[in-house]
Amino acid sequence: MAKKNEKTAQYSSIIRHIFQTYWKKNIEEFEFHRDELVEAAQAVGVERPDNLGDVIYSFKFRRELPAEILQAAPKGKSWLLEGAGHGRYRFRLVKVGGTTIKPREDLAAIKIPDSTPEIIGAYALGDEQALLAKVRYNRLIDIFLGLTTYSLQNHLRTQVKGMGQIEIDEIYVGVNRNGAQYVIPVQAKGGSDKLSPVQTAQDIACCQAKFPELICRPVSAQFIDGKDGHVIALFELTVENGNALVVEERHYRLVPSDAIDADTKRQYAERS
Repeated sequence: MAKKNEKTAQYSSIIRHIFQTYWKKNIEEFEFHRDELVEAAQAVGVERPDNLGDVIYSFKFRRELPAEILQAAPKGKSWLLEGAGHGRYRFRLVKVGGTTIKPREDLAAIKIPDSTPEIIGAYALGDEQALLAKVRYNRLIDIFLGLTTYSLQNHLRTQVKGMGQIEIDEIYVGVNRNGAQYVIPVQAKGGSDKLSPVQTAQDIACCQAKFPELICRPVSAQFIDGKDGHVIALFELTVENGNALVVEERHYRLVPSDAIDADTKRQYAERS
C-alpha cells in the first residue's frame, strides 16, 4: 500500500506540474510532449517513472486528476487528458459528465443463464480478461445490441492519426436482420479501472479509419459488485462535440438457468 501511495503522489506531482506550466485563465486546451514528463519529475524533485506512458494511462483510465487541476475548470466543465499524436498529449475542457462513465444505480439487472465455462473462471488472468470472456461466451454483445456478432480480434494496438498509439480491448463484427454490417469496439474495465470517454473517441476514430464501410457502435463493459455475484454493465456510446454520451445502458446478471423462475420469464416476455 505504501508503494502504491508513493506512486500516486509521484504521478500526481508530475501531471500537476505539467498542467500548471501551461494553464492560463480562459484557456480551453493545450498540448505537451512525452519528454516533458521527465523534465517535470526533475522540476518537482521526484524519481523519474520507469514507465512514462503509465503516468498518462493512470489519469486517463484509473485515477482522478489532482484536485488542483479539477478545481481549475470553470463551472459546468471538467478537464480531460487525451492523446494528441505520437508522443503528444492534450488537456481539454469538456462538459461535466464527459470525463467519466459510471453505471446507474437505479437500473434493474436482467438475469441471463450463465454459459461461461467453469475452467475460464478458474484461470482468467485478471478482471478484464474474465469480463471479456464472460461477455463473449454469453453472447452479451448480441443480446445488448440485437445483432449477430463475432469476435474479430483481442487487444488491437495501432496508431491513430492525431491520437497516437491506442489499444482496443476487443473488436466484434456483426450483421443485422436486413444485412447491414457493423464493427463493435469493446472496452472492458475491471477492478479499479474506470470507463473512459477518451478510449471511446479513440475506438471510434480507429474503426472509421480501418473499417470505413462498416457502421461503428462502440460498447463499454464493466463489472458491478452485486449482492449475489458480479453484474455486468454494458453501455452503447457515441461522441458528440468531443463529449462521450450514453446511447443505451443495460445491466446483466449471469445466473444458473434454474435461478430464473417462471414469473421472471413472464415479466421479461411482457417487456419484449
